[in-house]
Amino acid sequence: MTQGEKTFKNLDFILLDLLCVAASFFSAFFGYHYIKQHLIADFDMYNGAYRIVVSLIFLIHLFYAFSGDIYSDILRRNSVEEVRGIVWHNIKLLGTILIVLFFLKESATYSRLILAIFFVLNIFLMTFFRLIRKHHLLKAKSSSAIHNSKLLIVCDREHADELCRLLEPKAYSGYELAGTADAASYLDYIKSNVVDEVLVSYSDEKTRGKIIETLLDVGLTVHIDIGQFFDEAPNSRMNNINDRSVITTAINPMTFRQKFIKRTIDIVGAVFGLLITAVLFIFFAPIILIQSPGPIIFKQKRVGKNGRIFNFYKFRSMYPDAEERKKALMSQNKMEGLMFKMDNDPRIFPFGRFLRKTSLDEFPQFWNVLKGDMSLVGTRPPTLDEYEKYSLYHASRLSIKPGITGLWQISGRSDITNFEDVVKLDREYIRNFSTFEDLRIMLKTVTVVFTGRGSV
Repeated sequence: MTQGEKTFKNLDFILLDLLCVAASFFSAFFGYHYIKQHLIADFDMYNGAYRIVVSLIFLIHLFYAFSGDIYSDILRRNSVEEVRGIVWHNIKLLGTILIVLFFLKESATYSRLILAIFFVLNIFLMTFFRLIRKHHLLKAKSSSAIHNSKLLIVCDREHADELCRLLEPKAYSGYELAGTADAASYLDYIKSNVVDEVLVSYSDEKTRGKIIETLLDVGLTVHIDIGQFFDEAPNSRMNNINDRSVITTAINPMTFRQKFIKRTIDIVGAVFGLLITAVLFIFFAPIILIQSPGPIIFKQKRVGKNGRIFNFYKFRSMYPDAEERKKALMSQNKMEGLMFKMDNDPRIFPFGRFLRKTSLDEFPQFWNVLKGDMSLVGTRPPTLDEYEKYSLYHASRLSIKPGITGLWQISGRSDITNFEDVVKLDREYIRNFSTFEDLRIMLKTVTVVFTGRGSV
């Protein structure tokens, strides 16, 4: 896990500490003036001088939070180590503030007692709330690992127990051992289980190289046990998994910055999308009910990143018995391969055709995006029966989160009738991922939707 990813995972502690800093200083400032002078103070006193110190406290705290190791292994530390780290952080914070004020020749303006109260109060609040947060996370960790990456170890059978012991999941490490497999069984294991990343530990260069090449083609992130570096591994970098040094390679590993920007855009886009969805629901619900009595929102199990199953939502555009009627219509499937599309599908009611033509049926998927099951841009999630027929090559299109739109949608949508072409486009998107490309696809999607090009 990179330093940026570790920082992102500790963002909750950083924000919690920031709230403690704010509460401590405001309590010290207002409490001091109320108790000593019996007045309700404000920051306009002293010609607004305390506005400077507030800004300094926030900036210096964030500087040490992001540049130091205050949050390193935070869930592995015991209470004594935690208090020691918090005290040291506050000593650096207060010391830096006093030094800056001294050089600004402003130190005489401020009450040292207020800063001392802030120092003590901040240590207490940070300790109290950090310990509560740690207890909550550790408790949640023991009952659910849904947000952890599923790590498969591929090695000789005689080394499996030793590697499992060395790589035993640690609290809040971000990894959960999915299992172990050898060179003969790892493909079958990946096909039937959720696997996000694979650690390869083979001394034989030929076997190791073949496994890595296959895993990269599938689209999984591969970690190579240190000392077994494969010279031809693309995009390789040093990494660490639960204190085990590895070399990491992938088809196109996103940087922390790219992941953060992509998720931020997803959340902002999902919030706006859901507001529009709520308005559309008011108008669409009566029409759907009149033309086809039944649920307004269609819910279906779909397959997401690396085989994860999730509930997929759309405005219902088909009659309620559409799934049962699908088998009888398979002979009219216009797609070559593992997808189903047909012209003039009789399962779609009249208003449903309008919804599909305009892609307005897709709006409830913004809820999937907000939940984290999907992204705004990605690959389309297959149904369970489609996924069961996938080869590992096809499954590589699910090495990222599925999306509401993607390269396939802007490249012809339903005009592309060969599933292998869809997979090719999806793999092209994954290999060449960039934030700019996501923005281009979103803008192009708007054009495609308004023109109706390639829609069913």
